[in-house]
Amino acid sequence: MITMDDIIREGHPALRKAAEEVALPPSDEDKKTLQDLLDYVSNSQNPEMIEKYGLRPGIGLAAPQINVSKRMIAIRLTDEKGILHSYALFNPKIVSHSIEKSYLTSGEGCLSVDRPVPGYVPRYARIRVKAVSIEGEKIDLRLRGLLSIVFQHEIDHLNGIMFYDHINVKDPMQEPEGAIAIER
Repeated sequence: MITMDDIIREGHPALRKAAEEVALPPSDEDKKTLQDLLDYVSNSQNPEMIEKYGLRPGIGLAAPQINVSKRMIAIRLTDEKGILHSYALFNPKIVSHSIEKSYLTSGEGCLSVDRPVPGYVPRYARIRVKAVSIEGEKIDLRLRGLLSIVFQHEIDHLNGIMFYDHINVKDPMQEPEGAIAIER
């Protein structure tokens, strides 16, 4: 089981490296790692598990955050309509995106970042992602809103990019022009 002790923090070189593709079909070890990522996100949303294991709540986790430089992400969140989305994916790739941007009005956080980083993070408003599920199924997702933002945050981890790399250094709270504001 992954705990906060397994999650590496900013400054660790693995967070700035581009992760490698997972060979498909995935090995049992890769499947276990991906399931562990999803289990962490799920456990971190359970008050009893948070209390028992000292977990920080999260809605997404990428393999580089546990010092595994492979293209794997897990996401679990309930969207604006109350629908639960749960994904454990190998080799996710953004294959297309909107020109229009969006951002979270609350800013973004990260399990690998122990400090608050104020500022708006501009993201694509809509993306299309192709990946392979933990069951080996080819997935083709069209995403918008919070789900789109979370996917972009986690895929950034696979490319060695941290969320605060996108924040306007001169004016962190400047709203991205023409972008959709998403409340969280």
